[in-house]
Amino acid sequence: MANSVNTNQSALVALSSLNNTVGMLNKVQKRVTTGYKVADSVDDGAAFAVAQSLRSDRGAIDAVNSQLNIAKGATSVFATAATNVSDALARTRETLTKLADANLNTDMRTKYNNDFTALKAEVQNYIKNARFNGINLLNGSKANISVIANQDGTQYTVGGSGVSLTAAIATAFVTPTDASDAVKLLTGSFATAEKLTGDVLNTLGADSRRLDAQIKFNAAMQDAITTSLGAIVDADLAKESANLQALQIKQQLGGQTLGIANQAPQILQSLFR
Repeated sequence: MANSVNTNQSALVALSSLNNTVGMLNKVQKRVTTGYKVADSVDDGAAFAVAQSLRSDRGAIDAVNSQLNIAKGATSVFATAATNVSDALARTRETLTKLADANLNTDMRTKYNNDFTALKAEVQNYIKNARFNGINLLNGSKANISVIANQDGTQYTVGGSGVSLTAAIATAFVTPTDASDAVKLLTGSFATAEKLTGDVLNTLGADSRRLDAQIKFNAAMQDAITTSLGAIVDADLAKESANLQALQIKQQLGGQTLGIANQAPQILQSLFR
């Protein structure tokens, strides 16, 4: 193009190049500032939509694990109470075995019966206080509790044995009047109470292991989602930092180039001097 004071082609080219550099610099500065290469839908609409979906899944799994941990806490309370009941029943069996001895004198039988009564109160206290968030799975007031297991809404049932230890203990702790009564308890209702307590412990133990496994699985899913999310949206800060420095230098050179191009009309003016 011929030299002209109306149209400065060099300045237009320099200005266009400078604008492009400024645009790239703004993008890189945004990545360095936010730490994301896809911070919003403006950066990449499709990638941002996928990232939002992953964030939603991750949040849902976090909520699920919160509920599972609550259920695990409840299971721990019930299992601890049932373990205490089992331990007390073991001590009670020792006392009943002594009461099954027909050679006991009246004084000894009275003392062992007092021990038997005290152990009954101890067991009943464990069962009564086995509460979590107002729920008691040992006294028969509630058979089980349900808890969400994953983001799809699958439910786990915890404490599904439905056993009432209160009723079992009531029949197992009838104070024996003589040795034969003690023998009947050992082989009858007391043995049944021991078995039911063992069933409760077995159920709660299995529930606790299943909850632990699901919590670990959900946590592994969260880690995988976080890794995938990072691959989609996270910026390579080392790379972006290098780009930022390069673009800043390019911006300075572009400004200088534009300044030189803007001097062209002055050069033309000097031709008429």
